[in-house]
Amino acid sequence: MFGISKAIVCSLALLSAVAFADTKNQLTSELAMNNDCPDWLDHDVRQLHSSNKVNLCDLAANKPLLVINTASHCGFTSQFKGLEALHQRFKDQGLVVIGFPSNDFNQEAGTEKKTAEVCYINYGVTFFMTEKIHVKGNQAHPLFQHLAQSLGAPKWNFNKYLINSKGNVINRFSSSTSPNSQKMTNAIQQLLIDRKAQNTMLVDDYDPAREFIPASLIIPYEPGLTSGRF
Repeated sequence: MFGISKAIVCSLALLSAVAFADTKNQLTSELAMNNDCPDWLDHDVRQLHSSNKVNLCDLAANKPLLVINTASHCGFTSQFKGLEALHQRFKDQGLVVIGFPSNDFNQEAGTEKKTAEVCYINYGVTFFMTEKIHVKGNQAHPLFQHLAQSLGAPKWNFNKYLINSKGNVINRFSSSTSPNSQKMTNAIQQLLIDRKAQNTMLVDDYDPAREFIPASLIIPYEPGLTSGRF
């Protein structure tokens, strides 16, 4: 009797371990599929006033993005302060802020050193700033080509684009929209809520009691069984 019970328990434990491993592999595979980076983001960029190159996919790491085309000598340049405040407020929750300096509107500094002085020294920027790029027209960086196709190309400096963790362009805010506006803050918070829900969905929907031991494999207990029948 006890020998049979022990054998059944061991068998069920083995089945449970195998099922758990299969389920873990399945969840890992599904998460990997969710971590695919879109082609328009899969590009190397050089960090501003540095030789360091970073792939935008690695920088984003499947987190929500706030992308801005910036300029050093623009009436909206002071928005660097508000953008840095957003970065400090939401970085630990997963928001990634990236600034892309551009002279497409003829208001960027002549050298990267000057551009770096404006954002890093004058405004204390700590979020990632790239080398100078094109943000409109045929020469636009692939990221901004995609943004243009999605919600329109920048019409001036300091257009602000929100991209969710799945790579979908969700919002575009004009130059005149302050980074500290309730409209932008609410949009960012919603992206972070959505990301958290997405990351926990697979685990929350998973019921180990249902999956580990299929009902068809459970041996019903029969009082008359003896060790001689095994």
